[in-house]
Amino acid sequence: MHQLILLRHAKAAPANAAPSDHDRPLTDAGRQAATAIATAMRKAGLAPDVVLVSTALRTQQTFEALEAAGVWDEWPNIDSLPVLYMASPNRIRDLLRDLPETVRSALVIGHNPGLHDLALAISGPASSQPDLVRLNDGFPTAALAEFLVSTPWRRLGAHGATLQRFIKPADIV
Repeated sequence: MHQLILLRHAKAAPANAAPSDHDRPLTDAGRQAATAIATAMRKAGLAPDVVLVSTALRTQQTFEALEAAGVWDEWPNIDSLPVLYMASPNRIRDLLRDLPETVRSALVIGHNPGLHDLALAISGPASSQPDLVRLNDGFPTAALAEFLVSTPWRRLGAHGATLQRFIKPADIV
């Protein structure tokens, strides 16, 4: 059994506030939301072994908020991956399929629409129904979806995970 956490980056500055989309920083509200979701992760004991994070500034700053909030007691393995920037759901799934079976828990910090589409695709029938309904409505910035994956990572596919919880920053505040 594996744990998979998908976390969308927190709210970023508008496109015209940076030289490129990749370089957009978090807004003050985004930093607050990232800190809130980090605190919720710590309280829930969500401290993955491996973190796969896009190289975009907003995803890196979201990860820094998790670090600052003390999500981990032991440092995770961290991979900053350029291929996660605006990655498709299939690309994200393929990265997860490449994880060694010794990885108990993984966190992906990335972007929409890829994260949302992946979350919907892997949600199995035993998923938490109220959370699944909320997930269907969208995957806002700084939202987190936690799944249990009962297959080996290499077999992660459609309806292959059970949604355990879906947390939006609005749920915390």
